[in-house]
Amino acid sequence: MIFSWLKDNRRRQILAKPFPPEWLAYLRQNVAHYSCLSEAEQAKLRDDLRIFVAEKRWEGCGGLDVSDEMKVTIAALACLLVLGLHIDSFNRVPTILVYPRGFQIPSKYHGTDVIFEGHAAIGQAIYRGPVILSWEDALAEARQPGGGINVVFHEFAHELDMLNGAVDGTPPLDSDQQTARWQRVMSREFDRLAVASGRGRATLLDHYGAHNEAEFFAVATECFFDQPGEMQRRHPRLYDLLKGYYRQDPAARSPQSRNPVS
Repeated sequence: MIFSWLKDNRRRQILAKPFPPEWLAYLRQNVAHYSCLSEAEQAKLRDDLRIFVAEKRWEGCGGLDVSDEMKVTIAALACLLVLGLHIDSFNRVPTILVYPRGFQIPSKYHGTDVIFEGHAAIGQAIYRGPVILSWEDALAEARQPGGGINVVFHEFAHELDMLNGAVDGTPPLDSDQQTARWQRVMSREFDRLAVASGRGRATLLDHYGAHNEAEFFAVATECFFDQPGEMQRRHPRLYDLLKGYYRQDPAARSPQSRNPVS
């Protein structure tokens, strides 16, 4: 009880301060998704990312000094995933390790979920451990969305998946009915991608998702937030499933209604 009170009090103190104007500039410059949110969504994202930045340990690797720009950009993307859920969904992530670009996996983290680009890793999620990211890739994908690829979305989707203690592509769900529907739709869509990938066919979802169900959920999450209109059109059942889980409808956030907020 006392620890919960202390945490809530600390968060109130964080949010009582004005949002730093330079942080707002980083959001507008680096996080293209931000301008598509409603004013209420933007306000919640600003609050959530301040808590996220304050409560995580940030460590630069490979000679990198982690700046406020890096923290705000990465935190905004991670918090966008849980805009309809709760910031405490990432309580089990103690540390964010940031490399300047692709990196070699530290030996103690071998065997955990990882994204490769060529022979270098660009992202990695560790159960009850850090999330490791390439800043070069995170920034490029934040500034120019629409390609269906986002390493921050991918790795933090793994962290949501891990909340039930397994890495199986099924995060904690609200009901038996939702779980049954999840398994039905995800299995069908995973098999569909695996067949297309095996035959070398072009697909909306990245072929990396055909590795296993956990990677499929992470890849589907990337597409849901980064190419929502295309996913809704080409994979309507999958889109609707993720819409229900994330409690967001990114396809409804048209660029024409973008909001230049305070």
